[in-house]
Amino acid sequence: MITPATSPNLRDIEPLRLTLQTQLDAAKTQEARNRLGQFATPTALATDIMTCARGMLPDSEVIRFLDPAFGTGSFYSALTRVFPPGRVARATGFEIDPHYGQQAQQLWQTTSLRLELADFTRVTPPTVDDERVNLLICNPPYVRHHHIPADQKARLLALVRQETGIQLNGLAGLYCYFMLLSHPWMADGGLAGWLIPSEFMDVNYGRQVKRYLLEQVTLLRLHRFRPEDVQFCDAMVSSVVVWFKKERPRPDHVVEFSFGGSLNQPTVTKRIPVGKLSANAKWTGNSTLADKADVKSLVDAPLETTLSDLFQIKRGIATGANDFFVVGVEQAIDLGLPRQFLTPILPSPRYLETDEVLADEEGNPRLKVQLFLINCGLPEARVRGEYPTLWRYLQSGQERGLHQRYLATHRTPWYLQETRPAAPLLCTYMGRQTHDKARPFRFILNHSLATAPNVYLMLYPRPLLAAELTREPNLLRSIWRMLNQLPPQALIGEGRVYGGGLHKIEPAELANTPVDGIMRLTPAISQNLSKQLSLFSV
Repeated sequence: MITPATSPNLRDIEPLRLTLQTQLDAAKTQEARNRLGQFATPTALATDIMTCARGMLPDSEVIRFLDPAFGTGSFYSALTRVFPPGRVARATGFEIDPHYGQQAQQLWQTTSLRLELADFTRVTPPTVDDERVNLLICNPPYVRHHHIPADQKARLLALVRQETGIQLNGLAGLYCYFMLLSHPWMADGGLAGWLIPSEFMDVNYGRQVKRYLLEQVTLLRLHRFRPEDVQFCDAMVSSVVVWFKKERPRPDHVVEFSFGGSLNQPTVTKRIPVGKLSANAKWTGNSTLADKADVKSLVDAPLETTLSDLFQIKRGIATGANDFFVVGVEQAIDLGLPRQFLTPILPSPRYLETDEVLADEEGNPRLKVQLFLINCGLPEARVRGEYPTLWRYLQSGQERGLHQRYLATHRTPWYLQETRPAAPLLCTYMGRQTHDKARPFRFILNHSLATAPNVYLMLYPRPLLAAELTREPNLLRSIWRMLNQLPPQALIGEGRVYGGGLHKIEPAELANTPVDGIMRLTPAISQNLSKQLSLFSV
């Protein structure tokens, strides 16, 4: 076992945690662990979940983390590996079983983790938003209802009703109580990821859980693993990862359903309008469903191909001070800024005279206006000692108070930018439709290594399309042309319009744009997606 004298360095801790987990599990009978629902999350799965969480959070957001069913710390270990040092401001865990909790406290004692030996359902949640968490990841105890004592069940039912107004079914497992009782622990806009049994998606007792997911929070994504891909070697349970944000859903919100493969590389992904999902309907099918019609009846939603099937779409970089962080070539030379901290970046669309951006030998865009983004992740001490010209420039920004602006205060260091590699296709974020200009949105074909500011939406090919583009490089140009030939209403209908006829479209809205015509260009992808859709409900 881990003792204070042998507490490991953080970089060495995961192998020791796995050894400790094996020892602690072996000291209990399988029956005892089953009754308490103690099934540790495998390292690879915990890492996948935390990697997915990082991709769903703004790059600059400082993390306040909670795991209500800590165990030995599979998710906390993944947190320390996936997120960069200094990104996590606070981490809290609760573990009810001293058998695991006491050893976990010793294992993690050299870190800033606050691990309490307590029953999460009996701890009073914080009442101030700053004390609440913005990232909650949990594999709650899978305790079936008949293993929950009657007095404890009555207490939990009353607590859930008090916190959420929902009357859970008495047949609900303990994991349902954990999910709903986490609500007051989360800050507004906070992200939650739950690794739970997928049975709630179909059974009667899951209706109240689905009502919570549809009405009280914004359900972002559900990824269901294939039933034969059991995620726990010691538990035969079909699993799903549920992602939601603590905020009321918008009427036009769209939920992502993915199935099979891994969390970050699913076999199939579909986007379903939240209004088409019912708490009373089954959210998975059964092994008899095998074609598109059956899948359509399953979710009562159209199954046309959308951009989300082909691309992952993200907003461009928001610097918080473009006039400081974006510099021209001559300005960069005059200031003596080091080349390694300058990333080519596209100008605003109004300065982009063409819809195709060519590149020079170094990957810089061949444009009249050539701009660079200042992006440095080194700590201030190193910049001051090793790059004095950059340091002087950053100091001029501090004199302007740029380091105290909202985005800067959520970055470490304050001059580090979001991660947005060059995208082969971009779409302008806003535009007007006039008599002279039929298209309010433009699609840009980008051959350069330039990133883009947040007035663009960046389209990154998903693995299936990326593989096809490798085989057929000219396919990208055909897709670009077809996107620019879409009827204006196809995009306008997904976005929103403001006074003066200004149209805007967000990533999720662009992702929902039907693009069935593109599938005629990519028969291999079309066939593959059709096969995957037939597996969606297996």
